Amino acid sequence: MTTEGDIGMTRLANKVAIVTGGASGLGRATVMRFLADGAKVLVADLNEANGAETLAIAKAQGHAANVGFVRCDVARESDVAATVAEAQSHFGRLDIAYLNAGVGGAFGPIAETSVEDWDYTFAVLTRSVFLGMKHASLAMKKHADGGVILVTASIAGMVGGGGSHAYSAAKAACISLIENVAAELGPDRIRVVGIAPGVISTPLVHRGRPEKFEKQFAQQPWPDRGAPEHIADVAAFLASDDARFITGETVKVDGGLLAQGVALWGTGSDNIFMKSAGVNRGTTGEAMVVRHLQSGEQKK
Repeated sequence: MTTEGDIGMTRLANKVAIVTGGASGLGRATVMRFLADGAKVLVADLNEANGAETLAIAKAQGHAANVGFVRCDVARESDVAATVAEAQSHFGRLDIAYLNAGVGGAFGPIAETSVEDWDYTFAVLTRSVFLGMKHASLAMKKHADGGVILVTASIAGMVGGGGSHAYSAAKAACISLIENVAAELGPDRIRVVGIAPGVISTPLVHRGRPEKFEKQFAQQPWPDRGAPEHIADVAAFLASDDARFITGETVKVDGGLLAQGVALWGTGSDNIFMKSAGVNRGTTGEAMVVRHLQSGEQKK
């Protein structure tokens, strides 16, 4: 008799996966889940210190032979192509590409958003997904059984009020890419699926101060705080053959937040994105820049 635990250990057996942004937050949780489910995983991240820490955790759990790390700037085509090539060289093939890397990106009023911060946001959040889809699909077409391309989208890309204008627009573009590329790659048995998190307690969101976001968590109907493992569980399912007839879909994983309407960051002049401007570079190891609009002061 097969138990639920047995299924978990074999769900992704013999699969090779790449997880971008895999060194922290949602990515790290998914790396650990994929490994526990039997996959071989290449962790791709810009932050090498976080990457080393993730590898150490994976190796301590007995996965030394099934995990690797590569430094990758997901906005650079040469880095993305090299990451896909490394997965094939190290593990023999590519079955799953989880395009998860992200940053908070540009925020603030539209008139205070610089072209450079706007372009940076779309480079990391949207160009990276295009590049990942391009190079992963080429690798997956080399074997007849196709593969799965997962993308971390966001409920911010589905409705106004879920994030800054730049972040929301970039994620909306990802959702459109998911739908269009799924239609293109379906005949090759390559599924393209998105995951749209709500408020999840990760370093990208709380920047070491989770207590600052109690108001956002309190708005969702489900009483439990969103955790990286909630996303990892869904990613493991969508990457598996259990989801073999799901493609072109973006699945909300938000504790019912979007179902009841969302104004996560306040409304009108109380919206926190209207009180300062700058760019959030996430867990890349690069500094966040904030200009407080009341005083024009710039801080790092």
